[in-house]
Amino acid sequence: MDVDRAAHDVQLPPQVAAAYRYSEAVTGQQARNFAWGIRLLPEAKRQAMSALYAFSRRVDDIGDGALAADVKQRRLDETREVLDRVRRGQVPLDDTDPVAVALSDAAQRFPLPLEGLDELIDGVLMDVRGETYRTWEELQAYCRCVAGAIGRLSLGVFGTVPGAREADRAPEYADTLGLALQLTNILRDVREDAEDGRTYLPAEDLEKFGCADGFHSRTPSAAADFTGLVHFEVHRARGLFEEGYRLLPMLDRRSGACVAAMAGIYRRLLDRIEADPHAVLRGRVSLPAREKAYVAARGLSGWDARQSARGRR
Repeated sequence: MDVDRAAHDVQLPPQVAAAYRYSEAVTGQQARNFAWGIRLLPEAKRQAMSALYAFSRRVDDIGDGALAADVKQRRLDETREVLDRVRRGQVPLDDTDPVAVALSDAAQRFPLPLEGLDELIDGVLMDVRGETYRTWEELQAYCRCVAGAIGRLSLGVFGTVPGAREADRAPEYADTLGLALQLTNILRDVREDAEDGRTYLPAEDLEKFGCADGFHSRTPSAAADFTGLVHFEVHRARGLFEEGYRLLPMLDRRSGACVAAMAGIYRRLLDRIEADPHAVLRGRVSLPAREKAYVAARGLSGWDARQSARGRR
């Protein structure tokens, strides 16, 4: 999957250029971890990734908002109609929706598997319905919709280098890396999600560690092994990261740097959560900007890709 030719900068119509600027503004304002990665990409790929993010952000905002469930359902149906117009190439340059204009252009320049955005909408509908997950396999299916699909879409922008070993498995590795990021998000946000009435961690895991009562306070019940639960899920996430990092040697230097930066930030979040599991009950765990900059620089150096390649020999 070689998309280098599509990545060359071209003279864009003013409406498309403006649509991309809007999408990049949304990304910069609302996706700080994501933005650290995509700033390492050449312009065309950065624009396409911003368009994907802006559309995904719209879907997520509908699911996370305060609207009634039936209104959310209707709004998501309308968003799927926009996606269908993009898929059919029926978004005019003067369309009043800049995200649709940007996404339509990106889909023409890169081989985007747009069905991944349908999966994202399906996943957010699971949130709207208040679904919970008994097993890791059930949660995994949800994570593949809301995060694995984004990994596969991103791969459509990145492409793989000619002759890359196991390139046919690149979508699988991109999907797995998305799962790793999503599970890290779930761990980081357990308290915030509980306050919103949501529980994502598998019920069988919660029961195993005495945490079935949920995470509504800073202090788990005396019978709960909250630290054990967190360490169990951290171990699972680390395995997903290790598998997903096999993607890195298949990417060109700047695309690999983008992925390594985004994934590296989440791996460091995972380290912090493992070191202090109860921190996620006190507030949102985050990294300072200087640490994110270090992770981005390390990704740009190719260190992570080299380490991943060595680990597969």
